[in-house]
Amino acid sequence: MTSDQRLLLVHAHPDDETIGNGATMAKYAAEGRQVTLVTCTAGEMGEILVPELEHLAADRDDGLGEHRRGELAEAMAALGVTDHRFLGGFGRYRDSGMKWHEDGHAVAADDIHENAFWRADLTEASDHLVEIIREVRPQVLVTYDQFGGYGHPDHIQAHRVAMYAASLAAVPSYRRDLGEAWEIAKIYWSAMSESRMRDGLRKLRESGDTTTFEGMDPDGPLPPFVTADEDLAAGVDATDYFEQKMAAMRAHATQITTDGPFFALSNNVGSTAWGLEFYRIAKGELGPLGPDGLETDLFAGL
Repeated sequence: MTSDQRLLLVHAHPDDETIGNGATMAKYAAEGRQVTLVTCTAGEMGEILVPELEHLAADRDDGLGEHRRGELAEAMAALGVTDHRFLGGFGRYRDSGMKWHEDGHAVAADDIHENAFWRADLTEASDHLVEIIREVRPQVLVTYDQFGGYGHPDHIQAHRVAMYAASLAAVPSYRRDLGEAWEIAKIYWSAMSESRMRDGLRKLRESGDTTTFEGMDPDGPLPPFVTADEDLAAGVDATDYFEQKMAAMRAHATQITTDGPFFALSNNVGSTAWGLEFYRIAKGELGPLGPDGLETDLFAGL
């Protein structure tokens, strides 16, 4: 019934997919829909939260990318996703790293590896994705917004590559060698609901937790990755797959600690904090809406 429905997700590093879309991925995979994940880098520059693995850091053994490849495979097994690829093949593009701007968002690091994804030729990188799009023929694509959520250069580049590749893949005369043209019907950008974020923060602060999402005021300005509810188009309720998402998070052990903000929020607020995932529509027509005025299925109307 649903095997002819195909979802393609484009993410920058291992763990990004689980944090933003893990519950949706688990739900759709369990329902028999085809879920394909494309990860653009191996996350070689990530922070390592496991002390005994600190030697894998880029400035030491530089083995984090290979390790995170294994973490990602474990996470995909937890979510039930069997089709995962690295853009251009594993190791084609390297994690660009980042630093924090004084305004509180990420920007490109001062020193960037020559093979960093941020430096990738847009057309070349997009062609790798065009080939996948034409092979998989997804009706729905999910990626980041133009700011990559919080400004990480690889998130921004993933957005650019995904959007450009989607356009190129639909042109019949473009690179016929990469497969038969395919137009993706609906494109979504991952989002976080402002009202739910404020509600979650309020409950955390009321519980006495002042360190999770430190500095964020439930009634004050929020970071750019938070989206005004009026801009949301879809909310996928995958709370039944909360445990699968948590298992996938645990798989990304070098990046997510079980006593960190994600798990603290889950413990204090409940499974709806991470089991209900929101999206903005960037291309296509909205399908039937649920009682809260949002699509409840990314394939709605198709």
